[in-house]
Amino acid sequence: MARYEDLPYRPCVGMMLINRQGLVFIGRRASGPEHVDATHVWQMPQGGVDPGEETWAAAQRELMEETNVRSADKLGEVAEWLTYDIPRTIAGRAWKGRYRGQRQKWYAMRFTGTDDEINIASPAGHKQEFIAWRWEPMQNLPGLVVPFKRPVYERVVQEFARLA
Repeated sequence: MARYEDLPYRPCVGMMLINRQGLVFIGRRASGPEHVDATHVWQMPQGGVDPGEETWAAAQRELMEETNVRSADKLGEVAEWLTYDIPRTIAGRAWKGRYRGQRQKWYAMRFTGTDDEINIASPAGHKQEFIAWRWEPMQNLPGLVVPFKRPVYERVVQEFARLA
């Protein structure tokens, strides 16, 4: 296995889905080596960018694959890529030990559908990633995510606060 410092970042997208009331979709992760308590198991949808795929297309695909949502319009994006490192203690178990963390392109999206469109149990025929979901005030998000992702969430909230 490569040294932790030499591992690359996994290219990903993150999506802040904002409803008409200005609340943000968060999902409770089904599992993962990074979840050490019941409070910090929530996150916004996110996922990998396929080789050759544009990030906006990846964001739309990943949102559909994780939530079944197709009714969303682009509101904005964070200009630069944001990164986080996973703790060394779980690096060998996450992503089969191939990455040290994620390099993410974040998008804000306005949810234009109705809540019954959201289907986390069998989203667009893909594997379930969330076991529960809710709409949450944007400012609460950094306190609900695993601590090593908190700086990214703080930045995303800062960037998109005007959109709520």
